[in-house]
Amino acid sequence: MRRRELLLATGAIGSLPLGAAAQTFPSRPITLYCPFPAAGPTDLMFRSLAEAAARVLGQPVIVENRPGAAGTMTAPTMRTARPDGYTLTQCPMGMFRVPHMQRVQTFDPLKDFTYIINLTGYTFGMVVRADSPFKSVQDVVAYAKANPGKLTYGSTGIGAGPHLAMDEFASRAGIDIVHVPFKGSSDMLPALLGGHVMVGTDTTGWAPHVESGKMRLLVTYGSQRTKRWPQVRTLKELGFDMASDSPFGIVGPAGMDPAAVKILHDAFRAALADPKVVEMIDRYDQPTIYMSPADYAEWAKKTYAEEARTIARLGMKNSL
Repeated sequence: MRRRELLLATGAIGSLPLGAAAQTFPSRPITLYCPFPAAGPTDLMFRSLAEAAARVLGQPVIVENRPGAAGTMTAPTMRTARPDGYTLTQCPMGMFRVPHMQRVQTFDPLKDFTYIINLTGYTFGMVVRADSPFKSVQDVVAYAKANPGKLTYGSTGIGAGPHLAMDEFASRAGIDIVHVPFKGSSDMLPALLGGHVMVGTDTTGWAPHVESGKMRLLVTYGSQRTKRWPQVRTLKELGFDMASDSPFGIVGPAGMDPAAVKILHDAFRAALADPKVVEMIDRYDQPTIYMSPADYAEWAKKTYAEEARTIARLGMKNSL
């Protein structure tokens, strides 16, 4: 019996050094966690990425949804998963914010993750129903100032990018508004359409509703206007000195073999150029924000420190 067959038969393959195991990586399906609900923009994006990357890797990449906790529900899994490259997760901005908001830290993004590749980012915007009396951001501010604590807005979770952006906007506008968190876009947008909240802050999952005339886009939060809605101004243009581009990528457990990291990085970088992925990026107005493993890890350190200062400034430290 050949050595590898013997190792497989005896179960000893699990005790091989990671470098040796990576020589055959991947030899089975890979699980990629999406920490947002199925059928939302993040889920659809990751399913297209997974399908394209699987063709390069020669193994299925299976997307599993674990929504909640501002996109950090999958983070503790990285702490306990084997660093063999078969368990990965999306890493949204909440991963760098929520630890600063927790009384008991359940994960550390600088100690518990291996950074593989940053892929793209989100376009955030503020939307209302088409029949809303709010025709502009100025209308929202005027109502909130005249009715403190009565304006309700939905987001995709406490500590998620849309929530933090709206919270900072409210702070700069000097208004008191009520946050209603949801697990993701697929929960929040129906609530807005149903009149359960007055305003929505979200990624471009709202785009089909804006284009169909069911919702009105008041403003976007990025550093530049979007290609699809060039007539819609940014918060910065309206006098609020802030911008949120919210990059996200893929990470695995700490201690992954660099050889496996490179294989995964190369597959997902190739996936970024796949026509179906490019179509999805355009559909949800997501800018391509590529970072290599080294650049992504360095960016993570800087961002984690910056988010600590933001959370402290907004008075949200140890709020969860």
